[in-house]
Amino acid sequence: MRRSDREITDIEEKLGIIRRCKVLRLGLAEQNQPYIVPMNFGFDYKDGLLTLYLHGATEGKKRDILNRNRQVCFEMDGEHSLITGKNPSDYSFTYESIIGFGVGEILEKGDEKTHGLNALMKHQTGEDREYTYPEGQLRGVAVFRIRVSSFTGKRRASHPVSSR
Repeated sequence: MRRSDREITDIEEKLGIIRRCKVLRLGLAEQNQPYIVPMNFGFDYKDGLLTLYLHGATEGKKRDILNRNRQVCFEMDGEHSLITGKNPSDYSFTYESIIGFGVGEILEKGDEKTHGLNALMKHQTGEDREYTYPEGQLRGVAVFRIRVSSFTGKRRASHPVSSR
């Protein structure tokens, strides 16, 4: 990371960013061509391992690419605000972000799909409860799991602008 002064190393701070974000951008690659798609997500963090859960159609480009190349990356960000100044060079932007890498897979078992959908619902709604899904509904949705191999956090906080 070029700007190590902005790096977030504390895991609880990084998880806080993940909790505040509701959308991530999933990066996939096929034959040297990148493909990025914004998606709602849910997650688990257990025993030092981050696992992301996404859902989508049972057919389509994401699924096709993931079937051929399971290596993924992702990005999420928030807390955006413009920092103004007297001169154009004084302007900046606040943010906090997470960027990571992992291996994606499409879940097939009903209990795994249910767990992933419940993680997604918990994250998106803020409600910690178990949902049930009819068998037909589980068959009609693809649930993707990303086992995260690494992720970093970065923050640009506001600060007083110096006059130049």
